[in-house]
Amino acid sequence: MKKALIIYGGWEGHDPDGVAKVFENTLIDCNFEVEVFDTLDILLDTERLKTYHIIVPIWTMGTITDKQMKSISEAVAHGVGLAGCHGGMCDAFRDNVDWQFMTGGNWVSHPGGDLVEYEVNIKNSSSKIVEDIQDFRVKSEQYYLHVDPAIEVLATTRFPIADGLHSLNGYVDMPVVWTKRWGKGRVFYNSLGHQSDIFNIPEAIELMKRGFMWVAEGKDKCINEYKDCGV
Repeated sequence: MKKALIIYGGWEGHDPDGVAKVFENTLIDCNFEVEVFDTLDILLDTERLKTYHIIVPIWTMGTITDKQMKSISEAVAHGVGLAGCHGGMCDAFRDNVDWQFMTGGNWVSHPGGDLVEYEVNIKNSSSKIVEDIQDFRVKSEQYYLHVDPAIEVLATTRFPIADGLHSLNGYVDMPVVWTKRWGKGRVFYNSLGHQSDIFNIPEAIELMKRGFMWVAEGKDKCINEYKDCGV
């Protein structure tokens, strides 16, 4: 059985308890053995981290130590998957550029605040994560992110909808869902997830489910292909 680690906490405005429960249930439905922690102390045990197939961070606006960052980076680089959503992953540790480098981006704004109605546009891709998923609409925060040009973008949303100082730049297609690699590990991100109820939308939770499975498959591939994988 595949093993998953969920780490939740940080800013309460992002409903870490609720999102953690949704993701725990989703992973259990996908036949994962799930462990859930509300502390970052687990990140100091590098060898234990390497036993998981996937790590799911749900920790907005927190602080990660250099030792914790080095540990999780090493685990992902050795094949452990990393997958998360919204500020729980890409606004988790905004003062740590190594975290931003590993995850592929960081939140900088959400013009219009909460309850902006916008469309998520699925890109044509060979990735099975978005296979047969159609464009869909949400009403939530529309994340404006600074992103790594190395990411593979699987879905976008178009700015501007809400007016702001960014509007005169014209239309911008901002990544919503992406993947990237970190060493031998796979990384998946979905900018939806301001509150747990966004995952009542079938497309939103399906994207997360497929993202979890995709990053976890990467560890199995790593074990099979690399004798020096270290996982």
